Amino acid sequence: MTITTSPAALAGATPAGAVALDRYPPLARPDLTYTHEVAEATAPIYEKLKHIIPAIEWPALAPTIHAINVLKKERNAVILAHNYMTPDIYHGVADIVGDSLQLAIEATRTDADVIVQCGVHFMAETSKILSPDKTVLIPDMKAGCSLAESITGADVRALRERNPGIPIITYVNTSADVKAECDICCTSSNALQVVESFGVDRVFLIPDKYLAANVGNKTDVEVLVWDGACEVHERFTAQELRDYRKIEPNVQIIAHPECPPEVVAEADFAGSTAHMIDWVKTNKPEKVMMITECSMADNVASETPGVDYIRPCNLCPHMKRITLSKILDSLLYMKEEVVVDPVIAEKARVAVQRMIDLKK
Repeated sequence: MTITTSPAALAGATPAGAVALDRYPPLARPDLTYTHEVAEATAPIYEKLKHIIPAIEWPALAPTIHAINVLKKERNAVILAHNYMTPDIYHGVADIVGDSLQLAIEATRTDADVIVQCGVHFMAETSKILSPDKTVLIPDMKAGCSLAESITGADVRALRERNPGIPIITYVNTSADVKAECDICCTSSNALQVVESFGVDRVFLIPDKYLAANVGNKTDVEVLVWDGACEVHERFTAQELRDYRKIEPNVQIIAHPECPPEVVAEADFAGSTAHMIDWVKTNKPEKVMMITECSMADNVASETPGVDYIRPCNLCPHMKRITLSKILDSLLYMKEEVVVDPVIAEKARVAVQRMIDLKK
């Protein structure tokens, strides 16, 4: 399939959030017919998805998947997909999959000119911070995050003014403006290490109050919190987990540390999305329940045959704004570009790099 520039494509281009057309001219929308060529090219992809996507649905998805995979080569683009993306994106078009920071770090190691961030806005900002010379696109600029939106850079400045001398650690699930005002970043997997790295009695861990509480339960350091939460993880309850165990006595329950502490206490294991995936692949339980965003179980299921997934389905409405059709439009018309003020980006990069160096 060849995708070329055309007057019709130029007429249909969306200027809002687009990069300069003289550098990346819009391309013609491809024919999305399910042909023998498309069927043959996408057969290996469907082999991974056949246990998740019914065969009757594949002809509707395959042409767009094929078009994206052709187009990203013409654009010299790399597609980053978070673990919460739907399986058609995660297995169909993604070049790199993982958690938000892992995606951004891996993107710096590619020779791609363009990054298409299949996730939410703060993730695209982090990719831009770590790859300032690359063009970063997000298929839907409205893909936000309840956690990231719970705090601003101004809030952090006020917090520091009221609490001089107390280190402020920010979870990576925050805007560039917030990262720029903090001492260091952390992820859900290294938050405890970062908290204890300062060698002080008190630190702020913002903005997720549940992550902060769960880390605080593992250390003698007093972990001060901000009243932010992920709208997906905070909906889970300990009673819900106990009820599931009554129905499925043999199920192994693994939870994300953005869940309330009482939920984490009910789980058999708690860890970041990457750690949850590794736990399932290593332990291969007969039945498992992932207490996190629903799509992750679908993505891991295709890689762990023999494991039965019990799915408590809490979906992230922001993640689900990213679709195959929007990814295709993003590459055709080079929209929507994510730009970070260079001054903010430089300060934010310091906080992210401190964490990366600490991990090393």
